[in-house]
Amino acid sequence: MAKQHVIQDLNNQSVSKVFLRYLIPSMLGMLLVAINIVIDGVMVGNKLGSTALAGLNIASPVYTIFVAMSIWIGVGGATKYSQAMGAGERSKAQTVFSYSVTIIIAASLVIGMTAFLFRDSLVYALGANAETHPYASAYMNVMLLFGFVFTVENALSIFVRNDGNPTLSMAAQITFALSNIVINYFILYVFELGVDAVAFGTILAASLGLLVLLTHFLKRTNNLRFKRFKWDRALLFAILIIGFPSLLAEVGISVFTLSHNIALERIAGTDGVAAFSVVNYIHSVILLTFLGMGSAIQPLISYYHGGGQELRKRQTIRIAVKTAIGAGASLLLLVQLAALPIVGLFGNFSSSVTGHAEYGIRIFVIAYLFMGINFVMMTYFQSIGSIKMATWITAAREMILMLAFIIVLPAFIGITGVWIAVPLSECIVMITIIVYYRKHMMSINTLNRGGTGIGQSADE
Repeated sequence: MAKQHVIQDLNNQSVSKVFLRYLIPSMLGMLLVAINIVIDGVMVGNKLGSTALAGLNIASPVYTIFVAMSIWIGVGGATKYSQAMGAGERSKAQTVFSYSVTIIIAASLVIGMTAFLFRDSLVYALGANAETHPYASAYMNVMLLFGFVFTVENALSIFVRNDGNPTLSMAAQITFALSNIVINYFILYVFELGVDAVAFGTILAASLGLLVLLTHFLKRTNNLRFKRFKWDRALLFAILIIGFPSLLAEVGISVFTLSHNIALERIAGTDGVAAFSVVNYIHSVILLTFLGMGSAIQPLISYYHGGGQELRKRQTIRIAVKTAIGAGASLLLLVQLAALPIVGLFGNFSSSVTGHAEYGIRIFVIAYLFMGINFVMMTYFQSIGSIKMATWITAAREMILMLAFIIVLPAFIGITGVWIAVPLSECIVMITIIVYYRKHMMSINTLNRGGTGIGQSADE
């Protein structure tokens, strides 16, 4: 009956209603997580100063790597799970779930322990200097030892959403966000501890979110069952390939942070890195908002693709793109109008830090006109198994084009070249998506007129 309940929801309700049922919890959950990140930055910046804030920003790629691991296997596994459920193969879906969770736990423990052995070299490789090293090191060491909590919590959240319970996934995100704010307030302002305690507080908050997710297993509509499985190389390969664009996206965040830290440190010193820390916290809010859109459509596109429901796939992506355009334009306008007050939230910084941050964010936010569309389309191609295009979108916007612009442009236009790298890369990638999608839809229409190919991906 549980499986039938999910099928009735996704098959019988209108596409717009199903989309909203997934979009609203995903967006709210991600938005609260983003607000939590910003408030963390505000509290650290106001209590411990801009150097401590820069240290946390330098160490943040470690946190991102753990999230990347969970999303890589979580999204890959959850996509296979939803495709199997859409095709009516419940036992196969449960095998995928059991296999994915086992891999996530084992891999995150191995990575965390290995990186901890090389922690001193790692913190300098991430861009720390003599000023920021104590803060970056203290935060990073805690994350390396206990980051596996994030991988399990985040991956389980993805599976719960794909099992037809986006509201509980949102509740777990809210629990994590609100408890993290409260815990870290006490750590910084009541007990007056340092950034290592802030890291411990975040781990504790993630553990509370995990407890919320575990209640899904008590529900009658739960299809997530652990079952014994045999080693399946083909299944592992499929999960890793499908989830690879998501891994690349998370690694790209680390590349984004590291490249901007290094470029701005070279051009403007610690003030430049501190300014980028402010921009990066604000960007995290927008990034997670767009990620919420992707999280909303992934279960739907995967399910419809598995069931061969081409019309519902098209309707879903059309609604999602329109939503992304509206959100991007609104966010751009908001940040442009309130750039200086937003920067001021993070502390009473020097005029140099404030000036760099305000100037940078006004240029940087142009990217939001294109970024939402790129996120949505990457998720679409990933969910239908068109991995080559999904990988291109991610690699081009977060690595290939962005790094090329950061390396080349500052020689001609100085610090402006760093700030404008992301808007330029996002715009170019969006153009390539438009060209490819038109060809993609033409090929599907041709196949359908021939009586075959419904539900097949472009790569297939």
